[in-house]
Amino acid sequence: MVSAELPDKEQNPLLYETATTCMIHGPCGAAYPNAVCMKDGKCTKGFPKPLSEVTKGKVAGYPVDRRRRRAAGVVLINGKEYDNETINQWVVLYNPYLSQKYNFHINVEVCTAITAVKYLYKYVYKGSDKAVITVEAVRGEGNQMQIEPNEILRFLNARYISPVEACMRLLDYSVQGKTHAITQLTIHLENEQMVTFCSSDDPAVVVTRGKHTMLTHFFELCANEAPKNQVVKSTLYQDIPKLFRWDTKAKWWVRRKRYQAALGRMIHVSPRNMQRFYIRVLLCHRKGPTSFENLRTVDGVTYDSYREAALHAGYLEDDSEWVACMTEAYQS
Repeated sequence: MVSAELPDKEQNPLLYETATTCMIHGPCGAAYPNAVCMKDGKCTKGFPKPLSEVTKGKVAGYPVDRRRRRAAGVVLINGKEYDNETINQWVVLYNPYLSQKYNFHINVEVCTAITAVKYLYKYVYKGSDKAVITVEAVRGEGNQMQIEPNEILRFLNARYISPVEACMRLLDYSVQGKTHAITQLTIHLENEQMVTFCSSDDPAVVVTRGKHTMLTHFFELCANEAPKNQVVKSTLYQDIPKLFRWDTKAKWWVRRKRYQAALGRMIHVSPRNMQRFYIRVLLCHRKGPTSFENLRTVDGVTYDSYREAALHAGYLEDDSEWVACMTEAYQS
């Protein structure tokens, strides 16, 4: 799919020409401190890349691409001499098919983490590009022309529409779209629902306002023995919006009468907030819990904390496997 190495010049001369002409970064580094990509003595693009015999993936960040060491020697690229042995350190990641077809600079990266979705959404929803223009009054004529100083109105942020985007919008083509409605699911501790109110609100009304939440009514649905609710007992909390919609006024899950493309997403909880974090872990795996107490009950044993419940349910990693391994080795 992608390559970070120069192709064989004899087997594929056209691709080699494109790669050496369009896909070589630099030069930059300590010998070229004034290069455009240099900042604080380092290349902002991460060049030269490390040499590696194999591609190594990463949970976060860019993977380490395969960049093998070549034969010793000197190679001339764009009028500059490079060390042929380490030239792959300067190759920009590319797709051989696209580069050979278009004979142009086309950088192709492989997304290995879910965080790439956030990066893509930024481009879809950030809006149009901005252009800064200046509007100034001019007095005088010919060589005597002078600009009227007006610092307040000197710069104006304007919306810039590229020709491609303008064409898409004039022809009424879809620029972006959405396939599913997302329901944000709340997570809270028992009797610690979040309630918003104004200082002028009646305290008696405020107390009852947070009685029913998405989570508490999910428990009630799972505990209900009505035939129509049996499907909930085998459903995860995050999958409830596929079958029910949340009535914000009644504070109740209402069964959908017809199919709607909907997904549920539990809110992010920091591991520092341990109790809520492990509630979230349990809800990601447990189907049909009927209460907070039932949520932390595993194999008939009710644990004092949600972490203990998640640990005994096998949802967390611990050192017991290594302890058992060392014990077995010691005893045998």
